[in-house]
Amino acid sequence: MTCVELVSDSSSMRPKKLRQNGLDRNQLGCPVGLTKQGLAHVKRRPPVPPPTKSATANAADMGRVRTKTVKKSSRQVIERYYSRMTLDFHTNKKMLEEVAIIPSKRLRNKIAGFSTHLMRRIQRGPVRGISLKLQEEERERRMDFVPDESAIKVDHIEVDKDTVDMLASLGMTDIPGVEQQADAPAAPTYPYQSRPGGGYGAGRRN
Repeated sequence: MTCVELVSDSSSMRPKKLRQNGLDRNQLGCPVGLTKQGLAHVKRRPPVPPPTKSATANAADMGRVRTKTVKKSSRQVIERYYSRMTLDFHTNKKMLEEVAIIPSKRLRNKIAGFSTHLMRRIQRGPVRGISLKLQEEERERRMDFVPDESAIKVDHIEVDKDTVDMLASLGMTDIPGVEQQADAPAAPTYPYQSRPGGGYGAGRRN
């Protein structure tokens, strides 16, 4: 629809009359120019483009990883150091500094970011290109390992005097293997010696 308004008398449609009749230049959306013939030629304004969002306004607008080097390195790091990887970018970033030699900080951050992304995908399901078979076998081997000597020894348990008194109050002094540990020698105490004058270097004489 074109903004063209026919006017019979040019003097009767002045800006004041336009406002009284409910017509305004801003409402018409374009400047009004009255000609000698009494026609008000109204030009259509160009459409206003929608406001653009800044690149940092939304996380979805952030850049994507497209290089093969970053993706391949991230998969290798996850396969080798899966037990040390977490879902936090900053923790993975510091871990990469310890286990890998990366020429630049920018490349390190890209690898750490994509590794964190893959770790979150692994939590939901299997990821193509990453084999966690080695980690599963190592975990099973650790679970099946039986140490020669148990870490929990119940044959001989040393407790302090307070624990012995507590057991005696409960009537449990006949527990086998419970012995009171020897009292540790007290640390030697030295008498405090103050210098006259106080302060650093006070009382010195040349």
